[in-house]
Amino acid sequence: MKARRLAAVERRGAIRRIQWSLVAVASTALLGFLLFRDVPNASRTSVSDMRDEDSLNSARGWKRVTLKAVAGLIVLGVLGVASIALLAQVGGNSPHLDTRAGEGAEPAPLVDPSEIREIVARDAIPALDQPRFISVGAVEWLAEREPVIEIEIDGDARAYPLQILTWHEIVNDTIGGTPVIVTFCPLCNTAIAFERPSIEGERTTFGTSGSLYNSNLVMYDRATKSYWPQATGQAITGPLTGQQLERIPAQIVAWSDFRDAFPDGKVLSRDTGHNRNYGTNPYPGYDDVDNPPFLFEGEVDGRLAAVERVLGVQSEDEVVAFPYFRLQRAADGELAAVNTRVGGEPALILWKPGVTSALDGAEIATSKDVGAAAAFDRDLGGRTLKFEVRNGQILDTSTSSVWNVFGRAISGPLRGRRLSAAEAFDTFWFDWAAFHPSTSIWPGE
Repeated sequence: MKARRLAAVERRGAIRRIQWSLVAVASTALLGFLLFRDVPNASRTSVSDMRDEDSLNSARGWKRVTLKAVAGLIVLGVLGVASIALLAQVGGNSPHLDTRAGEGAEPAPLVDPSEIREIVARDAIPALDQPRFISVGAVEWLAEREPVIEIEIDGDARAYPLQILTWHEIVNDTIGGTPVIVTFCPLCNTAIAFERPSIEGERTTFGTSGSLYNSNLVMYDRATKSYWPQATGQAITGPLTGQQLERIPAQIVAWSDFRDAFPDGKVLSRDTGHNRNYGTNPYPGYDDVDNPPFLFEGEVDGRLAAVERVLGVQSEDEVVAFPYFRLQRAADGELAAVNTRVGGEPALILWKPGVTSALDGAEIATSKDVGAAAAFDRDLGGRTLKFEVRNGQILDTSTSSVWNVFGRAISGPLRGRRLSAAEAFDTFWFDWAAFHPSTSIWPGE
């Protein structure tokens, strides 16, 4: 799995700050030395002594100081440029997309352009470019079971309520020093986050194209106007065709689970600058398992119902869909902890009830309970853990440490340790199968 690569994103913010702090300290020290090593000590020179000095010598002295200041600034500039170059080569830096593909002829599209359906005008669904946040304790408008997207990088935990994302679909944000794009496609029930890349030296942002591909949200980057289906994070048209965005772990959870796990976290505010009826569902009844998907023109894989909820998990060698209804059947009491392998690598699949659908009733807070699922790498510290549900808690059988739905040990010998997130996301079956036609389906236990 790509869990280890995804986990590395969480260290980038800390690495950047440490590197820039070292540069700043070194630069300040060098500049101070150059400026003041020959300046007369004011504490040892009286005003009368200074007045008795030859004015010419004084002028020469200040000239030397001025020259040293200029030299110091030049050195500081050179050091800054060198530091930036160093940061670009050291790990912990942001992804840069190759724009040379856009020179000359534009790359051929990866898909038939006629299959990209334009539904509304570009940016008709407005992305949030300057999101505001409030503290967990200040939230009074979220019900206990309402779904939120959880993302945590370098200790900065944020919740993005689906009652807001269903109306905006994209949030351009920075979490733990990492520029990110948080996305939700209501038609596919898919929440995915990516790191926002640098294009020609500038951090880009993303907007909604107004188009769909396989009924999936198609984003566009504002630097090149290339089109990116949310489900893959790969550009399919435009100058950046073929380039890949880097995934960041994100999962849909109940508001109460986020609140309890991250009391100091931040929550996307409803103060968005847009007049929307947040809390209501603009797609009532959409996730009825007997309904066809909206604007999907492909052939639905008949192995499951089109809008059956699945957790799609992928590794380098295999993709597997874990149907929610089978995870619920595997639950011991109210929790399911499935020890499995994907592509030969050990994985933990968790499922927990108590999360309402954002696509069922007219009001999200009172919609049906569909639960939430997540996937993690079971390898930790050189050993492979096995998990079970015991007395309503998730425990590993090696140490009996207790774990939460975020893959963190909250008590026991492994308290404070965390599992790496697997490359996985919630989605409807029709969309997962359309983008992953070779997928297998977990048969259940």
